[in-house]
Amino acid sequence: MDEMEQIASCPLNPEKVYTSMDELTLDTDEGPVTLKMGVWINVDPVRIHKMIVKEKTLQVDTYEVLNPLVSKLRRADPDYYKRFTGLKLTIDYPGYSGGIMAQIPFENDPVGFYKWWRKGKHEDKVYLSFPRQVQLFQKVALMDPKMILKKDLEVLRS
Repeated sequence: MDEMEQIASCPLNPEKVYTSMDELTLDTDEGPVTLKMGVWINVDPVRIHKMIVKEKTLQVDTYEVLNPLVSKLRRADPDYYKRFTGLKLTIDYPGYSGGIMAQIPFENDPVGFYKWWRKGKHEDKVYLSFPRQVQLFQKVALMDPKMILKKDLEVLRS
């Protein structure tokens, strides 16, 4: 079997659940490349993650591939990781000894979360999509109208 045949033998199979030892061929800038899934998550974690989560073209074993992949994403591309994780991200939040999932204070203490996130300059720690920001601003505007910044009130008016 020559090299070209070997490359063609590992195309993406959407029915297959890939483990770390399974080989997969993907197109790269250098042409088609075949690597084991365990290597792909080191080489191009964001691309692999998008194929699993956004495009839903790749199925993987949770323990062997997805968990290590998420760990790699945190280091490989922290901004992508924060956008993907959103309110599920663990944060250091006042009043809690260990880390807490950002969603808990977001839902249970919107005014406190707003103070911490916006006024405490922690926007870089937790990514809130535009709809989530509007949801937070609406809650704060209702619960403590003096707390909300003018620029955030403008978002609600537009």
